[in-house]
Parts: sequence; C-alpha cells; structure tokens
Amino acid sequence: MKPETKYTKSGLVNIAYQVFGSGPVDLVYIPGWVSNIDWMWSCPELVDFFTELGKFARVILFDKRGTGLSDRVVEFATLEERMEDITAVMDAVGSEKAVLFGHSEGGSVSALFSATYPDRVISLITFGIFAKRKYSNDYPWAPTDQERQVVYDMIENDWGSGDMNLASLAPSKAKDQAFMDWLASYFRLGASPSAALKLTRMNTQVDIIGILGSIKVPTLLLQRTDDIDVKIQEGQFIAERIPGSKFLELEGSDHLFWVGDTDVILEAMKAFINDIEPAPVYEKKLFTVMVGRTISLGLNNSEHQEVIRNYIKQYKGNIVEYTSQTFIATFEGPSKAVFCGSDLVKAMKAIHAPLSLGIDIKECFVQHCICEQTENFEVAIFEQSVPYQIILTQTVKNLLLGSGVNLAPHKTNFKTASGECISLYTVVENLKLDTLQDTDQHRLAKHNSFLEKVLQNIYNHLSNDCFGVTTLCREIGVSERQLQRKLKAITNKSPNQLISSVRLHHAKELLLDQENTVAEIAFRTGFSSPSYFSKCFKKEFSVSPSDLISS
Repeated sequence: MKPETKYTKSGLVNIAYQVFGSGPVDLVYIPGWVSNIDWMWSCPELVDFFTELGKFARVILFDKRGTGLSDRVVEFATLEERMEDITAVMDAVGSEKAVLFGHSEGGSVSALFSATYPDRVISLITFGIFAKRKYSNDYPWAPTDQERQVVYDMIENDWGSGDMNLASLAPSKAKDQAFMDWLASYFRLGASPSAALKLTRMNTQVDIIGILGSIKVPTLLLQRTDDIDVKIQEGQFIAERIPGSKFLELEGSDHLFWVGDTDVILEAMKAFINDIEPAPVYEKKLFTVMVGRTISLGLNNSEHQEVIRNYIKQYKGNIVEYTSQTFIATFEGPSKAVFCGSDLVKAMKAIHAPLSLGIDIKECFVQHCICEQTENFEVAIFEQSVPYQIILTQTVKNLLLGSGVNLAPHKTNFKTASGECISLYTVVENLKLDTLQDTDQHRLAKHNSFLEKVLQNIYNHLSNDCFGVTTLCREIGVSERQLQRKLKAITNKSPNQLISSVRLHHAKELLLDQENTVAEIAFRTGFSSPSYFSKCFKKEFSVSPSDLISS
C-alpha cells in the first residue's frame, strides 16, 4: 500500500517525503539521478523491494529538490543544500539518527553527509555509486567528454521516450516492455528534459575523492560486477579509501538495485544493519575551515572583529580562534564559507581594512579544530595571498558544484606536512565592469551602483537559460522601459545585448581555463544550444570557441 506523501521545508524549498515500515531502525533512501516517490509504487519490483526493506527498517523516502514531487527549482542545488534536504526530512519525521542508503548519484551526497554529520548517521550503505563523473588519469573509469555529450544529446532529444537507451540501466529487464514503459514514465515524472539535463551536467562536476578518507561511520558498498553505468572498479576505488568499509561484489549487470537478484542485496543490508554495534561518539568530523588575516592600518581593531564575527554568525559559522590580526572559523559546508568570505571581503574593503582569506576542508577534532595542517595552511595562505583575496584548495573547489562561484587557478600550490601538493584556486569576483570595454568610463562612474546591481543580478542567474529581461526587471525593481532607457544611456546596449555580453565574457574565461568542454560551458552560461552559443561567441569575439581553445 502506497504511504501518504507529505511535505517539509528545507529553507524555502518544499521537499516531498514518505515514511513506511515497521523495523526498529530508521533508513533514509537517497535516490539516484531523478525520482518520483508516488510513481515508485507503480513498479511491482520496487514495491516488493520496499516491502521487504520495511520489515527490518522504518524507511524514509524523499524526492530531491528539483525532481519528482519536490519543488522544481531552476538553479543548481549545491551539495550542501542537498545535505540540508536530508536533515530537513529526518527532522520532519523525528529521526535523530538513520542508516543512509544512497543509490548512484545519491551516494555522493550520502558520503558527504556521513563525513560531515557522523552523529546523525548509524551507517552508510551504497549501491552503484561513483566518486567522479568525469574522466581523468587518476579516475579512468568515468565517462569521457565525448561519452558525456552523447548522454546530453539523448536527454535533450529523447527524454522519457522509447528512444532513450534505458536498457543499459537494467539489462535483465530489456525485453520486459511493461517495465521499460514504467521506467520511461518514471523519468518523465521525475524531471522535465531541461531539469534532467541540468542535473546530469551538474553531476559531471561531482568529485568526492578528497573526503572519502573522512568517512568514519560503518560503510557497506554494494556493486554489480558488470554494471554498465558505473564500473566495478569505481566501487573498489571508493572502498579502498573509506577506512574499515566493506565492499560486496554482486553478480549481474543491472545498475538498478530493485531488479535482478534482489534477495542477496536485502540479505546483505539486513545483516549489515543488524551487526552494527552501538555507535561511538565521533571525536572527528569534516569541517570547512576558514583562516583570515587583517591589517588594521591604525583603525579600530574592535570594529574589524565585530564585522567579522557578524558575518561568520550570519553564515552559521563558528570562530574557534581569534588573535589581534588573524582568525580561524569553521563552517558546515564550503559554499557557506565562500559566500561568507565574499561578503566579508566587500565589508572590509568598505572600511579600508585589508583582509586575506583561505578556505580548506579537513577532518578535525570536534572539540578542537586547530591542528598542524590548519596551522601550515594558515601560514602558506598568508604568504601567498594579497589583500581582499580568497584562496581555496582543490577539495573545496570540487565540492562547490552548483554554487555559481567563479574560480581561477592560483599561481602556487600548497604543500602539506606529509609532502602532498594541493592545487589552489582564487575566487573571481562575479561583478566585472570590464565586460563593457567600449563604454564611456564617465557614464559608468556616474551610474556605477545601478549598473553593479544589474550585472550582479545577471551573474546570479548565469546558468539559467530561462532568465531574461522580465525577470531582471522584477528583481531590480524597474519597468522594462526604464531598464531599456537607462542601460542604453550607460552602456549603449539593450538589456538583452548586455545579458548576452556578460554571459559570453564569462564563457571566454571558462574556455581559457580549459577545464570544460564547449557544450558544458555553453550550458553553464545560459545557452541551451552549443551551436547557438558558438554562433554568438564568434559574433562577439570574431573567433569560435573551439578556435580560441586550440590557439
């Protein structure tokens, strides 16, 4: 019998959830890719699996933000926001601690949640998960750019139809037309084509390798030997990096856990849950650590401290050390730390107090976050940074997907006490008036605050291909006629021309970084079609994106 669907708030977003089962332990299922918790109950195989699961657990299902019955948000969701969704659902059903069961893409946020909030996790169980979704020398099993593009094209052109290659997800059901029809409708009801494409592109940026060693909760990884979608080597790679984890290789090729031999999966899950000993009090967990240094220049230092404390509190951070010119603070996630840092830099610049910031993610003692690595990082950052600069480590960068933060490689690296060399990045201020190179600087200065507001609004919606003049006017509080007249006077551009120009200049920066394909950059800068993006880019810069990269 299908359970009742209810809603809870995660911030301003409504998250749909269901609860069923009579077992003594709570289990939260974090689905892969897209889902629809109502339509799950129309699949006999999935109903059978849930029925058995509910005999030894109280099962909590939910649709991630942007999918299924939850609010269809337009912007990317950060991994932090996805973790907040899990917390919101657990709080709504009165679950203090739970087993997390993450499938495929849902395994990434499950792993990060387990490392960040170990005291709310009994154990972690995963099925067919990956650590990265983009090919690299250190992770050669992930899809190449060309393979990813095939998937993007399939979603854009064939979403939810019989032309999608859904058989690769469940080869054992390839000839079961009723099941394949259900699966196609499940995806259609889980997300629109554009939402599915955005989610898939975002998943391409997932990289949780840097946090795997910080997972201390009991962990069981389940993987089928011939899984086409996620290779068996990926599960082995992850298991080797999670201390004390158990890896169970299963026969078969189905990526969906509810088809094929499900008895062995349920038996393994039940045995693992029943064998877990009472949870210890975890002395360490994953923190995002911010180190900062101010230069007073003869100004009132108490004023600096008040500004810093207020912003850190606003972003739910905690100051763990404060001296006359330096501080160390911790946050629950990287995007909170980066956004706090950006606001701090602007606030300190306004009172002419130079501030340098560094942000890293590391496993720290809960009671005492400062360790040798933190101190080494602090020294290195202060040696390499310049005033009003924010420097991040590679691990922070990897977990910022969906945040909209723009980064550029830093000229130096950070060497840990163990000799490991970690890449560094700097936060690139979104607001760039040099986008308007042909604009009279006197006019820019006269209308600077209005133009900054317009440009910042465009940058806030950079990846939203639905963003246009109507939304821009609504958010800055002017009519379309007023906006048209004012921008023409300041920049000699129409609103649409300005939006396009901002997007294209940012795309040019991304192309020069050479970390993404032309198609991915087109999508990240609000163009739904790579070919149209290339046409606009060539018109703006007199060179095609591919020619720019090759040169």
